[in-house]
Amino acid sequence: MTFTKTFIATALATAVGTAAFAQDTKVIGVSIPAATHGWAGGMNFHAKETVERLEEVYSDLDFVLATASDPGKQVNDIEDMVATRNIDALVVLPFESDPLTPPVQAVADSGAWVTVVDRGLSVEGIQDLYVAGDNSGFGKVSGEFMVQQMPDGGDIVVLRGIPTTIDNERVEGFTAAIEGSGINVLDMEHGNWNRDDSFTVMQDFLSKYPNIDAVWASDDDMAIGVLAAIEAAGRDDVKFVLGGAGMKEMIKRTADGDEMIPANVTYPPSMIATAIELTAVGLTSNAPVSGTFVIGSVLVTQENAMDFYYPDSPF
Repeated sequence: MTFTKTFIATALATAVGTAAFAQDTKVIGVSIPAATHGWAGGMNFHAKETVERLEEVYSDLDFVLATASDPGKQVNDIEDMVATRNIDALVVLPFESDPLTPPVQAVADSGAWVTVVDRGLSVEGIQDLYVAGDNSGFGKVSGEFMVQQMPDGGDIVVLRGIPTTIDNERVEGFTAAIEGSGINVLDMEHGNWNRDDSFTVMQDFLSKYPNIDAVWASDDDMAIGVLAAIEAAGRDDVKFVLGGAGMKEMIKRTADGDEMIPANVTYPPSMIATAIELTAVGLTSNAPVSGTFVIGSVLVTQENAMDFYYPDSPF
């Protein structure tokens, strides 16, 4: 099912009203990747802010928040939460899908509630609640914009993120959107949502292909790495770069009419707050919160960019 804002408001109000009557303290574990890139930095900010706020709202809930810089550390964090804190629920944004699936499956098998955020697991049906952006829609919106900008077709390169289910969904949505348009994908490599990795990948693309009309970087951190590589190479054939996720610096460039950054596609890191709040609702009230909550992706152009520009945001 897809939840509405009205449902969230009602559920939160119900939960806050019932929290005072609960007797047993329950523990919610929150396991997320460390701030290895801009989007993750914003996600970390919202996770910490939400945990601090909810600890004041819910006297019958304790939270344990752990950040991991690699999949192995995240697996250890989750196992430690189960062994030392006996968590009643887990909110997890997997660093990578495959290595995190077995430990999260073990948490679910223990009877704890599981909320998966953003990057899905490699086995379906483990989680009670899934909160994510519309990754297929993210790719679709991106592809449709590329077609709009390149009505006569052209040659592009694509940078993918970390190998995950959401990356697959984005690429599939993008590929379907450009099919039959005359846009030719010269090459596609993983930039791992990382500026440095993307700089290196784009350097390789630039050395291999004498003409590249545009780049789908599929993420703003990767777009920054791509732009740096283009500038370092002194290339003027690349007409524009399309990133995504709404980094404030990139949104501002779109708002200012920067021809190299004509648009963006939203994918808010604050979705982690939605996931934590709904999990708290599920543990403290009778409000139904199982299912899927999908946050849509919106095309940001110069005309509407200031509606998505938040100068005080960490991302």
